[in-house]
Amino acid sequence: MPHDHLDHPHSLLPPVPALRVKALETILTNKGLIDPAALDEIIDTYQNRVGPANGARVVARAWSDPAFKAQLLADAGPLLDDLGFSGRQGEHVVVVENTPELHNMVVCTLCSCYPWPLLGLPPAWYKSDAYRARAVREPRKVLADFGVSLPQDTAVRVWDSTAELRYLVLPMRPEGTEGLSEDQLAALVSRDSMIGTAVLSPPAEVAP
Repeated sequence: MPHDHLDHPHSLLPPVPALRVKALETILTNKGLIDPAALDEIIDTYQNRVGPANGARVVARAWSDPAFKAQLLADAGPLLDDLGFSGRQGEHVVVVENTPELHNMVVCTLCSCYPWPLLGLPPAWYKSDAYRARAVREPRKVLADFGVSLPQDTAVRVWDSTAELRYLVLPMRPEGTEGLSEDQLAALVSRDSMIGTAVLSPPAEVAP
């Protein structure tokens, strides 16, 4: 019978990068160079408290307020500063809008530049060599891997983030959400939709 790798004891171990990070953290902690509690606090801040919720609030307001949306697309910096969503890793953010004619997708081909104050910690796949290489060469195939199938007449544009310029995708507002509040709209917005690797569906109660 074929060997099921999931039964192998090694499958219970964290992946190699996680093991390396843990080993490095242990060494630095033993040398008194870092405080594990402080690291946990930073991770929790970006993953849960800062996280994608900030970006979702920006998207929801843009859907609800045409003037805000126009200014966001023209020059996002001042608005994000006013909202307190700039800071470290959030400098020089450009917002690009998805439309029926154009789908935007973000990658960082050199490393993993990413708007942390808006989206939290970058997902592992965003930092992977495979995504960084394939997103530029074959974006439609990458989108298909994420379950996104676009009409052939919808163009795909890939934006390459850098340390000086980061991007946030403004996804299309789902149909049937006209009566929702900004908080309700924000709850519909996913992190991946703001990277461009997901599209948003109507809420379950209005989905056909």
